[in-house]
Formats: sequence, structure tokens, C-alpha cells
Amino acid sequence: MKTRISIFLLLLAAAPLFADTFTFKADHMSGSRAAGREMLVLTGNAEVHSDTMLLRADRIEIQGKDNEFIDCSGNVWGMEEEKNILFQTDRLRYDRTQKIARLEGNSTLEDRQNEVVAKGRFIEYNDKSEIAVMQVAVRLFKENIVARSEYAVYRRNDKMLDLSGFPVVFKKSDEFRAERIRVDLDTEDVSMEGAVSGSIKSEE
Repeated sequence: MKTRISIFLLLLAAAPLFADTFTFKADHMSGSRAAGREMLVLTGNAEVHSDTMLLRADRIEIQGKDNEFIDCSGNVWGMEEEKNILFQTDRLRYDRTQKIARLEGNSTLEDRQNEVVAKGRFIEYNDKSEIAVMQVAVRLFKENIVARSEYAVYRRNDKMLDLSGFPVVFKKSDEFRAERIRVDLDTEDVSMEGAVSGSIKSEE
């Protein structure tokens, strides 16, 4: 009970300038609201609900005068509720002002609305522009499309995927390789540039 009361009082003291609702809970909490050193640390079943973003992790740090920065680590799970986008990662940093989520480690972004699943070692998702930048061991899956590369940009609104860094795209039984590949995830059209190669299997 004492922990819950402390969290409530600290939440009132924070008095965020944002118009959105900001709530959090955990098994344990520590931190400070001293000017210039504002930080709350939540551990054990930690959860933060900010704007349309719901975040859960083993440990969550909330930083900044107006709770602008959220740093999650350990079994991180997140959901952008309005757009139905799911995050899973080792570590997630979220800037509430810029609406940017940065995923580090084994990371997955699942765009359930567009039926796209992307994986990589680093993913940055900008909620304002709805663009995801993915790096290192990138893999993307959508219906008949499987793509791999070291760098990729997913433009959610346009349903376009740009791949570079040894990209390869598998479309059903067809295979495409080039220096740069663009995939229209809506029409499944593939365009390639530089050292193009591949194989196409005839339909029986």
C-alpha cells in the first residue's frame, strides 16, 4: 500500500505539461523529483501507459521534468494502441515528445493492421511519420514476401520497403538479389538496382 501511495503522490508532483493521460505501476519504485535529476525507477511487473503507448518490462526508468523519456529493459513488450503495432525487444527507449521508439537487441515490430512482421538488432519507429528504420540482420515477413538485408526502411503509410546491405527478397518460389531492392508490400511488386540477379520459377 505504501508503494502505491508513493507512486500516486509522485505522479501528482510530476504534473506533466502533456495533455495525455500518463499512468504507471510496478512492484517496487525508487527515484527523485529534484530539479534537474527527475527520475523514477520501476521494477517488477513494471508498466507505463502513455498517450496511446502501453509498455511493460522488468525495469522501466521514467526521466525528465515532464516524464519525457522512458527507458525499458528486460522482457520488453509494447503496444501502439491506435495503430495496432506491437513491439518486443531487449531494450526500448521512448521519447514522448518526438514520439520515437528505439528498440535495441533482439527486436520485433509487428504491424498487425498491415500484416507485416519485421525483425532486427536495431529498430527505430517514428510514430509521427510512421516510418521504421531497421538495421543488422533485418528480416521482414508479409504473406508471400520474405525479405532479408542489413538495412531497411519501412514506410508504413505507403506500404513500401527499401532494402540495402546484401538484400534478398523471396516472393513465393522466386528469388531476387541486388544492391538495392524496393518492395511494394501492397502489390508485391519488386524493383531492383545494381548487380541484379535472381531466379524465377515457372508456374505449372
